Amino acid sequence: MIQDIAPKKYDNHYEEQTPRPEDWLMIYGEGKVLCRFEEERIVYPTVGELAPKQGETIYLFTISGERFFLLWGELKGDLPGYGWESAPVFRSARPRYLGFAGITGQQLYSWYKANRFCGRCGHPMRMDHVERMMRCEDCGNLVYPKICPGVIVAVTNGNRLLLTKYANRPGAVNYALVAGFTEIGETLEETVEREVMEEVGLRVKNIRYYKSQPWSFSSTLLCGFFCEVDGDTAITLDKRELAVGEWFEREEIPLEDDGVSLTREMIGTFKRGGTNGER
Repeated sequence: MIQDIAPKKYDNHYEEQTPRPEDWLMIYGEGKVLCRFEEERIVYPTVGELAPKQGETIYLFTISGERFFLLWGELKGDLPGYGWESAPVFRSARPRYLGFAGITGQQLYSWYKANRFCGRCGHPMRMDHVERMMRCEDCGNLVYPKICPGVIVAVTNGNRLLLTKYANRPGAVNYALVAGFTEIGETLEETVEREVMEEVGLRVKNIRYYKSQPWSFSSTLLCGFFCEVDGDTAITLDKRELAVGEWFEREEIPLEDDGVSLTREMIGTFKRGGTNGER
């Protein structure tokens, strides 16, 4: 999956650091990142390539000794040799650790941008100097990075797997699994039951945790579950959410594991014969 970058190691421990010329500088704007490609390798600017006093930098994280900083503020002018790429580039970027760095940095950038002002009193927020947090010095409001828990659900019926397609979502042409966000006061298992009932009208049983994935494209922590249909297998679609819901025999499943998403790994797991969380 996109976060599987071994032997590289991701370290998100926060402390204020002074950037060095060789450190990576992540520059985002309008859902895009500034980068270039050297053959098939994605490359970001370095701190040393940016003109002096271009803007404030914020330490993001380190990956096996390589440090990543965020340019806070708009880039003034162009940076020769670099261009703007949209977020989907991170799914296929190589080396993988730089793709993972790109989308994780974008999640943090979006969080900083969304919390420039206090949601309680409207005053400007200030960055904390000890931990990754925004602080309102007027009312004391504290805001930490947003992480939304959600579930990916592989609903099975013997040798069959339920696959769906989203409705009214441009670009969502591939099959997927039932998915949804956890509501306040709800366990993950209850989310599984509710989302399956809401989206395809099925009851489920034998809910089994598979694994999790940080999915920075939507600031989500995804939790994967396998479960079995309980009773009637007739699908009743919520057409506001889904355009398609179909049962597929294991050998007829039209997708393979793409090495990026939890959804595709779970589909691949079932296709290879696993239903109890085998990997």
